Amino acid sequence: MKENLRKMTEELESKNLSPYAQLSHKTRGRLVEEDECDIRTVYQRDRDRIIHSKSFRALKEKTQVFIVKDDFFRTRLSHTLETSQIARTIARALRINEDLVEAIALGHDLGHTCFGHSGEEVLHSITGHFKHNEQSLRVVNELEGDGNGLNLTFEVRDGILNHTGEDLPVTLEGKLVKLIDTITYLCHDIQDSISAGILKEEKIPNSFIEVLGNTHSNRINTFVKDIIEETTKQISVGSAINIYQSIEIADVTQKLREFMFKQVYNGDICLREKEKATFIVKTLYNYFVENPNKMPCEYIKRLEKDSLDRVVTDCIAGATDSYAIKLFQNIFIPSPY
Repeated sequence: MKENLRKMTEELESKNLSPYAQLSHKTRGRLVEEDECDIRTVYQRDRDRIIHSKSFRALKEKTQVFIVKDDFFRTRLSHTLETSQIARTIARALRINEDLVEAIALGHDLGHTCFGHSGEEVLHSITGHFKHNEQSLRVVNELEGDGNGLNLTFEVRDGILNHTGEDLPVTLEGKLVKLIDTITYLCHDIQDSISAGILKEEKIPNSFIEVLGNTHSNRINTFVKDIIEETTKQISVGSAINIYQSIEIADVTQKLREFMFKQVYNGDICLREKEKATFIVKTLYNYFVENPNKMPCEYIKRLEKDSLDRVVTDCIAGATDSYAIKLFQNIFIPSPY
């Protein structure tokens, strides 16, 4: 190739992106050093590795909120794509690194378990410690790539690990994904909850509607415009480099989150489905601990490297909803044939 397209892209980044953006050529690097690509920047390569991974494909069969769902409810994959798109829109407006934002957003939930947060909570109760963000990092560091990991850059791995919890990512791009992850699930979970008949539209407090709008599209638009305007304003007056919401919108975000936990996530219907998921996950976990040779072959091989409890946890966390149910049926439900 006569021209190095990657270097041309890096030059454009240096010229056009904000002084606060993470430039591709200034990455802290990978766990294992590699030759550079002539076409793609390091973050574009990371994005592509995530998209082509088995764990990414599995997200299409993993629960977002509703275990029993129709074809129009969000899955963990559609949540991931929505998070990525909204974050990219804001990244472009703020002139920060859109490729880094996309890679972090696409990879942030790779370690999520079957049955959503219900699966996460039961694995935590069984093992004493399980967090989906840490599992996402384990997926990209060790489990993908036939056990060699994806060898992603530091900035993408940092954004994946710190997209939830108390710690902040080191890059502005990671901070953006962290906030947009929350905004995205709050907005689309309202829409899915109404469609499922779990939440009545008239039960949404008027104080939320007056500020955010009365449709999914209006709410997303309000959040996006507020983040762009407030972040631009705060940085221009010398505030710490961060992603900002206005005081009013930040307050509504927190109150909306509390409302959704009370009315939906901890509501009667979700709790009933959580009981079913908990039973399946606990039963499969205990069975594989007693019968490790019954796990899929890829996990049996990992027993040469990791403890039995660790491998069983990886096996359960990597399973899709439908695969976990199928395993349960094959092992415990008598077949008439």
